[in-house]
Amino acid sequence: MIIQPDTLDWDRPGSTHVRLSFGLDGSWGSSLVPLTVINPSRPVPGNAPTVAVFGGTHGNEYESQVALTRLCTDLDPDELGGRVIIMPRLSEDACRHGTRAAVEDGVNMNRAFPGDPHGTLSYRIAHFVSTMIIPQAEVILDLHAGGRECAYALCTSLHPLPDQARFDRALELASLFATPYVFVYSRQLATGLLTDYAEDQGKLAIGGEFGGGETVSPTGVAHVYQGVINVLRHQGLLPGQPESILGRQPGTGRIVRADDLSDYVPAPCSGIWEPVVPLGNDVRSGDLLGRLYDVDHHPARFEPIRAHRDGVLIACYQRAVCETGRTLIVIGDPVPR
Repeated sequence: MIIQPDTLDWDRPGSTHVRLSFGLDGSWGSSLVPLTVINPSRPVPGNAPTVAVFGGTHGNEYESQVALTRLCTDLDPDELGGRVIIMPRLSEDACRHGTRAAVEDGVNMNRAFPGDPHGTLSYRIAHFVSTMIIPQAEVILDLHAGGRECAYALCTSLHPLPDQARFDRALELASLFATPYVFVYSRQLATGLLTDYAEDQGKLAIGGEFGGGETVSPTGVAHVYQGVINVLRHQGLLPGQPESILGRQPGTGRIVRADDLSDYVPAPCSGIWEPVVPLGNDVRSGDLLGRLYDVDHHPARFEPIRAHRDGVLIACYQRAVCETGRTLIVIGDPVPR
């Protein structure tokens, strides 16, 4: 069913599957953005909680698109004790073209929040999320992968928060995905993120990196699928207790914190990138992490990239060809639980 965004019946019992029509900017047509709202089949006493889950914020990151598409039909309204909102392909135009940003307007959806009702396509979709979904949800999940550019150790992610009690609640939710790492990262690198805006509205906002290389990781899909179910159980929307995922228990992931911009090391020059240390490894200050080759010379000169401090290599550039200024490596501090 194709509908206009302002005509959606949020309270309809059971599962509602629609495609929201957002007019294109450069042609006579629409971007049809899939959305599923699942309400309990019968009234729930008290204030029923709401969880909103997003995939496809970047179109070339596929694990969340796959797992959330399945969850749209796998979740049973007869079992639910609250509302679940799922948008598996948030930047539908980018998902359809397999690109990070929407082709229609060139906008990275994860830089578009809180959006603009009079802006281009991506800003109008972001405005819909900001005004119609985020206000009604207590928990926001925005699930990613590395796309073409960056490789991460399999992780959920969240920002440091000034309120320790709120941060502890967010950390508990992030741990339910049972990933080997929980990455606490800086808000200083970019603006307009979905999770940034949700946090600023007082919501518990969790991200994650579940794959990369524009492929579909079976491991990443499993952690997204069961991780969302674990969150729904933890929040009281589904019966039962959170379960292990591929043999990993929730709450056992290693917490790695990189909330200082000095931990995000940019490429000093363009060239071919050769990483030499596996993701997730402990490193010591001065360790060789990779070489950046200047292939315009022969024999090619290379710039050794070394660890600037002790820590954990939580992310690095994953393509061979690298341009000046791209983030090459991220080293974080391991944090005791």
